[in-house]
Amino acid sequence: MVGAGVLGLAVAWQLLLRGHSVRLIDPGLDSPDPARSGSWAALGVLMADVFHRSSGRAWRLRQRSRVLWEGWLADLEASGHPVQRRRGLLLLADGPAELERQQRLVEQRQRAGIPLELWDPAELAALHPPVPHAAAGGLYAPRDGQLDPASLLTALWQEARTRGLDTSRDAVASLERSGRDWLVRCRGGTSHTAAWLVICAGVSSSALLEPLGHRLPLQPVLGQALELQLANAPEWNWPGTCVWRGFNLVPRPDRNGGARCWLGATLEPGEQASAQSLADLRGWAAAELPWLAAAEVVRHWQGLRCRPAGRPAPLLEQLEPGLLLVSGHYRNGVLLAPASAEWACQQIGAGR
Repeated sequence: MVGAGVLGLAVAWQLLLRGHSVRLIDPGLDSPDPARSGSWAALGVLMADVFHRSSGRAWRLRQRSRVLWEGWLADLEASGHPVQRRRGLLLLADGPAELERQQRLVEQRQRAGIPLELWDPAELAALHPPVPHAAAGGLYAPRDGQLDPASLLTALWQEARTRGLDTSRDAVASLERSGRDWLVRCRGGTSHTAAWLVICAGVSSSALLEPLGHRLPLQPVLGQALELQLANAPEWNWPGTCVWRGFNLVPRPDRNGGARCWLGATLEPGEQASAQSLADLRGWAAAELPWLAAAEVVRHWQGLRCRPAGRPAPLLEQLEPGLLLVSGHYRNGVLLAPASAEWACQQIGAGR
């Protein structure tokens, strides 16, 4: 396997549970670089039930992952590797048109037995600290929420190592066919042979696969995020993560007496950070909230997501016999990790 982000670790762990031998190759295993890794830079927000579609592959993957996450988190905790989770997500409506769309979605979901609620301005006004006054209402999803990416990556890593994960802290130079197997040559001079090769290398996947004739439409999208220290520790009564104008604000009651929150992330095509995008994020897209304006930025980080161009995310494909691609998850790597890992395990288990 190539790539040790959340997807690579998730696939490796699940393969190990099924009795496979797994070698994970990634130079970042020596010293993961949060400035370049999408997984380490993620906020871990889970949006399954609030997804705007109600059918199709993307919907099925989200719902399958939502179910699998329940079992995964229980298994990790039972093994002594708990992952911090905050249930609930409130998607604020930016005007009457969006509120009307939310109303239709609530009606569709409720007919399907999915618990969504529409919140009115009076319910929003009762939240502390205040949410943006311009919000016309909100869509509350109790089954969505947020996972702490750092504790998740640590848990998957520790659990995989406990199960016998083999690792190589080297950079891949080339991929080659070797009879019926795959040969991975690394820049440090080592090589590895395997019957199955799984590529989970994000935006680096394109460069690895192009010499084999596979041109992948993968584009980097930079995301910036902030950790804020509030002037006074509020008694958060938010129902979970709050989404406003495309940005997520994640309360962190576990940090510094409840006076911390995360804010992110920007969507910036390419690899260069924009000062204006950061300013929009810092103001939570013109939220005009005194408590937010008075907060101090204590951490600023960024990472690259991998987005398919002209194709739906994610890319879950068998490119050749024994060669799997698990990449292009864009903003939903954490959310879709379970369903993506299940798909990879099914392909390998079936020997296709």
